[in-house]
Amino acid sequence: MASSILRTEKLCKSFSNGGTQQHVIKNLDLDIIEGDLTVIMGSSGSGKSTLLYALSGMDKPTLGKVLFGDTEIQDYSNDQLAVFRRGNCGFVFQSVYLLENQTVLDNVLTAALIVQKNSSGLVNKTKTLLKKVGLNEDDWKKYPNQLSGGEAQRVGIVRAIINDPKILFADEPTGALNSASSRDVLDIFTEIHKNGQSIVMVTHDMKTALRGTRVLYLRDGGIVGDYRMLPYGENDKQERRAGLAAFLETMGW
Repeated sequence: MASSILRTEKLCKSFSNGGTQQHVIKNLDLDIIEGDLTVIMGSSGSGKSTLLYALSGMDKPTLGKVLFGDTEIQDYSNDQLAVFRRGNCGFVFQSVYLLENQTVLDNVLTAALIVQKNSSGLVNKTKTLLKKVGLNEDDWKKYPNQLSGGEAQRVGIVRAIINDPKILFADEPTGALNSASSRDVLDIFTEIHKNGQSIVMVTHDMKTALRGTRVLYLRDGGIVGDYRMLPYGENDKQERRAGLAAFLETMGW
């Protein structure tokens, strides 16, 4: 039986809005299973990104626990959280935030060297990963302003996985891409997942959600739906889409 890699206990997240407390996440108990591609969906303002940031240590919960294995991280200081994230988490956002004064190759190597002080083998590893996502040697010398949106997101993915994170977190990773680039990026996520990477992804897009093995539906600060699928394959697209569409319809999506 697969084990839990990340879980929450009575997780709460509130914000102060004009003197009024806005409760975005409410007493949420959740297990993220190792090896899953977990997708978080919900209507706009349902707290999807807030939950992702709390799970990943990007933001601290108001109450409750966040546990990576047996390690509780909710009470870590900001410095402790930064060290923890570098060693355990990878992040892919809608906006890539590459370093504008560094080449593609250096953008990835900079992220790697922060964690892996010994540079031996990192250059070759970086080049291998860049090739796997479809970026060739000519692309490695480019600067971010010379890349298309899809190319930049591929660099972002390589940067996120270069340190072999226990979990890869993605927040609307195809939200700023055209359909062709979105498909290419989703194919990369699918391949990474097939190779054993645990992924937690926020999306509002059904095509993106179809790549998951588990879809969680968030409403009013809690999980109201939990839908399981087999790993993504080319031969079951229609059945997969129909099943997910039926689930989302019951959720009011």
